Amino acid sequence: MEYLNWSYDEKIATIKLDRPPANALSSGVMKELTEALNEIEQTEEIRVVLIHGEGRFFSAGADIKEFTMVQSEDDFSKLGTTGQELFERMENYPKPIIAAIHGAALGGGLELAMACHFRLVTEQAKLGLPELQLGIIPGFAGSQRLPRYVGTAMAAEMMFTSDPITGLEAVRYGLANHAYPEEELLENARKIAKKIAKKSPLSIKATIELLNYSKTKEFYQGVKREAELFGEVFGSEDAKEGIAAFIEKREPEFKGR
Repeated sequence: MEYLNWSYDEKIATIKLDRPPANALSSGVMKELTEALNEIEQTEEIRVVLIHGEGRFFSAGADIKEFTMVQSEDDFSKLGTTGQELFERMENYPKPIIAAIHGAALGGGLELAMACHFRLVTEQAKLGLPELQLGIIPGFAGSQRLPRYVGTAMAAEMMFTSDPITGLEAVRYGLANHAYPEEELLENARKIAKKIAKKSPLSIKATIELLNYSKTKEFYQGVKREAELFGEVFGSEDAKEGIAAFIEKREPEFKGR
């Protein structure tokens, strides 16, 4: 694979995102992640999946430059739906998926992490959904998952301001389970994964199914509407300005059009 690699030992599969410099979630990364999950699901020896990023980041977001190649609002909505479907599959995946986050999990990177069954972080990791800084909105169900973990008011603040929270704050707000010094993250993630790997795969699969019943019909309606608005907002002048400003490394000037 070009953008990620995975291996397994002691019943634990480790998927490493490896797309320097920031492990941005391009369509290629999403495709390879789907392929890896397909293989892992068919490998009976694997009981738990651990996802983390190579280099300085877990994933610092979606591939913004790839966004500039999307031709229409409808295509952008389809892009959102594709990401939503992958992350929904992850949340329903029959084997536990743990995100081990260092550096940053921003935008699509945080949406990926929120689709895992739980998250472990470094104390100073940065987690956030900064899409509004670009004049767009989350598109991979982040607007629906974030409030489930941190509450509506905190989710609103994080999205409205585009400010990230630290790993320690993520634990306090319920977005992550545990925070560790960076050098201890993977060691502790594997320790938890090993404990889970000793459980019956049948009982784990059943528990994952039951946990997903906590998602209401309104959650799925919100996810669908998010994809629609993802496309609509992308077609605005503000979105074009926001993306251009990001690429040009300047402050955007939004007009409300």
